[in-house]
Amino acid sequence: MKHKKIIFVCTGNTCRSPMAEAVLKAELKRRKISWYSVQSAGVRAQAGSPISQGSAYVLKERNISVSPKFKSRQLTEKMVSEAYAVVCMTEPQRNLLAHFHNVTSMYQLCGREIPDPYGQPIEVYRATLQTILQCMPQIIKGLRIRSQEE
Repeated sequence: MKHKKIIFVCTGNTCRSPMAEAVLKAELKRRKISWYSVQSAGVRAQAGSPISQGSAYVLKERNISVSPKFKSRQLTEKMVSEAYAVVCMTEPQRNLLAHFHNVTSMYQLCGREIPDPYGQPIEVYRATLQTILQCMPQIIKGLRIRSQEE
């Protein structure tokens, strides 16, 4: 089966989208689902930046791994057109990409946006990660992610 690519999108690709990427990768691994690849990007990313310290810290607290090679990247039209699904953290981000049929948002899938924790205290990063974790079952259902046997 060909891999289906899922891309999480936020602004700078250093906080929210890398957290969502790491959470979904961990959940797919736990469920032994291997035909989806999960990535992240930003609508205004400075390519090559590491994941934010706050995001890395709260993921580590939850024993959710993120690649040590992670580097932020700018979302391109080619990336969107090649993806199975693109999930934006906010409605304004989704609106930027509304001309693509495969773009959705956390609000459309889960009924809530994911505010940017950038520069906030660690408690805000924890709350952001908790929201992403709570939304993951709805994301999996909404994107129709399932094992090959199902």
